[in-house]
Amino acid sequence: MAKKKVVVAFSGGLDTSYTVMYLARERGYEVHAACANTGGFSEEQLRTNEENAYKLGATKYVTLDVTREYYDKSLRYMVFGNVLRNGTYPISVSSERIFQGMAIARYANEIGADAIAHGSTGAGNDQVRFDMTFLVMCPGMEIITLTRDGNLSRKEEVDYLNAHGFKADFTKLKYSYNVGLWGTSICGGEILDSTQGLPESAYLKQAVKDGEQTLSLGFEKGEIASVNGKTYADKVEAIREIERIGSAYGIGRDMHVGDTIIGIKGRVGFEAAAPMLIIGAHKFLEKFTLSKWQQYWKDQVGTWYGMFLHESQYLEPVMRDIEAMLESSQRNVSGTVTLKLRRYGFETVGVDSPADLVKSKLGEYGETQKGWTADDAKGFIKVSSTALRVYYGHHPEELDL
Repeated sequence: MAKKKVVVAFSGGLDTSYTVMYLARERGYEVHAACANTGGFSEEQLRTNEENAYKLGATKYVTLDVTREYYDKSLRYMVFGNVLRNGTYPISVSSERIFQGMAIARYANEIGADAIAHGSTGAGNDQVRFDMTFLVMCPGMEIITLTRDGNLSRKEEVDYLNAHGFKADFTKLKYSYNVGLWGTSICGGEILDSTQGLPESAYLKQAVKDGEQTLSLGFEKGEIASVNGKTYADKVEAIREIERIGSAYGIGRDMHVGDTIIGIKGRVGFEAAAPMLIIGAHKFLEKFTLSKWQQYWKDQVGTWYGMFLHESQYLEPVMRDIEAMLESSQRNVSGTVTLKLRRYGFETVGVDSPADLVKSKLGEYGETQKGWTADDAKGFIKVSSTALRVYYGHHPEELDL
């Protein structure tokens, strides 16, 4: 009889390494190890993943590069919506998981897999993101989660791998990192104590620059188009260049506290220079180019978009409707934003845009009016005050505030 095929979402970490070996050795599966790369793996890491997958017993290893799909179908909309969860976190890792899950699901369907497996534990958000994606995209396919179902400890998994000849170093470090195109998350260490923050040594990218530097970011219809005057057709490369520049100043570091999908609160540190600089510049440009109500309603749907991404609702049909609204809102969001970078922070300086609404023939704020007379202004103010004058005409005692 032919062996059953299982696709393992393979990151190269402890849980997925254990899963590959156990399913191949103990359950007799034909294991296909699939690493979905959304921009967080280096070429060296991918080569190591491939070598280790075969050592662990995989029949086949593949890298599924979905970095540009991740940008096209998610990151650009996160910029359009200025998405920062709880006003702080650019959803650096959680948004990636959806696209990793979708890539794994497509591959499992393509090879006719009988089962699909991932290494999530039972205490985090990723189990929801992977399971939900697989249930929708691979209906009827068995989902295997050895670490979650067995409530396995790191020691149990390491001992099993070592006992069967796999000696990779899975030493429990003080911090755990999840590196991606849209930032790096940091867990463990001082984060577990609500009274503490992270020391400088906890960050992967050290602040090595002092002084100030000007950075100009160009946008075309809301998308990043240029960095310091250099045009980028490849938006992913533009993001990487902005990350390189900003991380040298330690920009984009913060701590996020939020509600997990499963109901408990979680705390995570992060470093995300490119997202914070891009979103900061983009939001500044929108203040010059969007109407008051465009800004207001886009902020509302942007918040929902980020929340749905975080909570594994990317496949909810309303997300396509929100994306359509966000994209439509960007039709006039073009121009160049000047930022001033300094160690651990930045400030917005100015905007050069053909759609700059501050430039108006009707008047200059705080200077002289050109589109109305003094009498027009007086009449406008008097009419605007009507509702208040009616109310306090009935309740004058309430004016004694």
